[in-house]
Amino acid sequence: MTRQLGLFAPEPVASIEVDQATRALARALPPWLYFGTSSWTFPGWKGIVYGGSPTQDDLTKTGLAAYAAHPLLRTVGVDRSYYGPLNARDLEAYAAQLPPGFQAVSKIWDEITTFVFPSHPRFGDRAGQRNPRFLDPDLTLQVLAPYTGSFAPFAGPFVFELSPAQSAAIGDGRAHLAAIERLLPALPTQFRYGFELRNRELLTPRYLSVLRAHGAAHVLNMWTAMPTVGAQLAMPGVITASFVVARLMLPPRTRYEQLKSAYAPFDRIVFPQPDMRGDVVRLSRACEAASADLFVVANNKAEGSAPLTVFALAQAIAEARAK
Repeated sequence: MTRQLGLFAPEPVASIEVDQATRALARALPPWLYFGTSSWTFPGWKGIVYGGSPTQDDLTKTGLAAYAAHPLLRTVGVDRSYYGPLNARDLEAYAAQLPPGFQAVSKIWDEITTFVFPSHPRFGDRAGQRNPRFLDPDLTLQVLAPYTGSFAPFAGPFVFELSPAQSAAIGDGRAHLAAIERLLPALPTQFRYGFELRNRELLTPRYLSVLRAHGAAHVLNMWTAMPTVGAQLAMPGVITASFVVARLMLPPRTRYEQLKSAYAPFDRIVFPQPDMRGDVVRLSRACEAASADLFVVANNKAEGSAPLTVFALAQAIAEARAK
């Protein structure tokens, strides 16, 4: 019986019935603006993004199609790829669930983006050691190879989230810049690449200049130890490419585990961030002036519920454009 049941495809997750006001809001937004969330596998989003009462397993298998059916969700952060490379079969399954025009923001494997391995059990004896494969071009090409298949039309920016490190290990940042300069010319030009920093001392004019020279983007992030999105936007020349990625992760001076516990099951706004919302509105104006696409990816830990953060940002930007 178990083998027989395995022959049947899993039941698709139902899409929520979207009201006319939400559809009108989506139509009011410009085509260069892509809103989405960090992953999509949260059962607490029932009634917000999903119909029925899907489980996390349901959402992992078939939830992406229901997610992408929402008119305000035109991108998604593929976070799974940070913990291990996705293969062609994984990507084919995702591609089969996506509509034309959808653009995913995929994180690069942390084996590539970690400068110094942190003190965490999964790194074993490597904890505290310098990573010899940091931003290694050959390894990155191996990770990117499966994306040239059926998923290629849906491949939006790839994000290199450079893991935080002690200032003593970073030094003057030259090792990071040298690695970025070595990496970017080796990568396929069919894709777009962004770099997200977790150490504010690396956000320098020289870093921005290196990205600009290669058409790569600086990822403006809301993250506990980084300057605000507004402060990053105020830096001269911070828009370095024909696209921008904004990732809204953690409010200043907060911790991931603390907010995960406080905000679960992520079905409501718990801690609104009006300054962050205003920063994203200003960022959208800057991107329009620069003719740059803007990808905004929200995490549940930003305010409590990532899709509700997206809906609030969409409304704020639509209202600002109507004035």
